[in-house]
Amino acid sequence: MKVEGRIFFLVAVFSVIVAGIYAYMTGTMTRDGVEPVGVVALILTGGLAFLAGSYLQFVARRIEPRPEDREDAEISDGAGELGFFSPGSYWPIGLAAAAALTGVALAFFHVWLLIIALGLVIIAIGGLVFEYHTGPNHE
Repeated sequence: MKVEGRIFFLVAVFSVIVAGIYAYMTGTMTRDGVEPVGVVALILTGGLAFLAGSYLQFVARRIEPRPEDREDAEISDGAGELGFFSPGSYWPIGLAAAAALTGVALAFFHVWLLIIALGLVIIAIGGLVFEYHTGPNHE
């Protein structure tokens, strides 16, 4: 996770540098002065990337180094089971449709549709999370 943390730190530094350049360029090249929305968006992008990078660095110190983090790692070190991935699930489609309906409800500000759409989002998330849950008594 150290590599991913470094990538996020680079994105954070890049965003802050670009924010400074953007502020200077809009301040000198336009009649209206510095364009504040773009500068704030770039600074917030840098802050969010810094937040994600610092979290990844924090976690990387507490877990065993992965093969991606070691210089002496071989390709075979990364072999093995990576986890369980659903071979075919329809819940992501339902979740996408519910999220799209939520977006439409927010765009047109129909409160009744927003309540229905958020209910559908919660149902779809529950279905996706508990798709393979068999209960505490099954082995």
